[in-house]
Amino acid sequence: MKLKFSILILMALGTLLLFPMVGSTGIPNTEILLQLRIPRVLTAFLSGVALATSGMIFQALFRNPLSTPFTLGVSGGAALGAALWMRFGPVIALTGIAATSLAGFFGALLAVFLVYGLARAKGGFATNTLLLAGVAVNFFFSSLILLIQYFSDAGETFRMIRWLMGGFSVIGFQTPIHLAIFTIAGLAVCGLLTREMNLLLTGDEIAGARGVNVDRTRKLLFFSASLMTGAAVAFCGPIGFVGLMVPHICRKLFNADHRKLLPAVILFGGFFMTACDGLARTLLAPVEMPAGLITALLGGPFFIGLLLKGKS
Repeated sequence: MKLKFSILILMALGTLLLFPMVGSTGIPNTEILLQLRIPRVLTAFLSGVALATSGMIFQALFRNPLSTPFTLGVSGGAALGAALWMRFGPVIALTGIAATSLAGFFGALLAVFLVYGLARAKGGFATNTLLLAGVAVNFFFSSLILLIQYFSDAGETFRMIRWLMGGFSVIGFQTPIHLAIFTIAGLAVCGLLTREMNLLLTGDEIAGARGVNVDRTRKLLFFSASLMTGAAVAFCGPIGFVGLMVPHICRKLFNADHRKLLPAVILFGGFFMTACDGLARTLLAPVEMPAGLITALLGGPFFIGLLLKGKS
């Protein structure tokens, strides 16, 4: 176990140190390194951590190994907010953050509170109610995005589609700093609740008998994972399958105990996303592909494999 963690730490550190040097222009000069490459690698690493950890949380929350960070409609809300701003808003930046990202984040918050409100309206915070509310909100937001695209011109539609593919085209350190705030806050909550997540997997009755405040724990996990997902999607677009693949791989390689699983997911999630972005930058250089396309190409077969394995 210690050897596996040591290898994983080296892999994560290697991506952070080496991938800023990777690109279509060869060895970059200082300005390219400081303004483009390092912020991009940090953003990719942090978004991978946020999405992978959120996936782990939702899989524990719903006791469903196929749950992802996008299950509850957070990505749909962020995409709707971004699409609305691309269609109707000016191209400006506020406090160093692109207005599209801010609109996406507020859209994610809208989705979170809509799902929470629908769940509470049913008189509780049951996982089945949360799941159904999230699916309904996600479908509704997706239909609104299609409606906005239908009434947009070709340039606006292209911007929306390109954003929906996900990517890390950042300049400067504002984006990774803001993303780090939400990611670290979510990780702190998750780190304090690893024991509770283990007990939630055994069922609400057993968890309650062991002293877990089930309703309070669910709320804390729900909001922390949703905020991490909302921030990652707002800044980077809806990059799928990371929250599905990384927790599964880490459970196979390490342990299902969340006290050991959490650090593995953090390290491997950051490594995986940074590696995917490196592939996106170099695979067809000098043309850059969206990182979300790489994760989708890897995640689709992975998801099919999970379904076939579950059926067998």
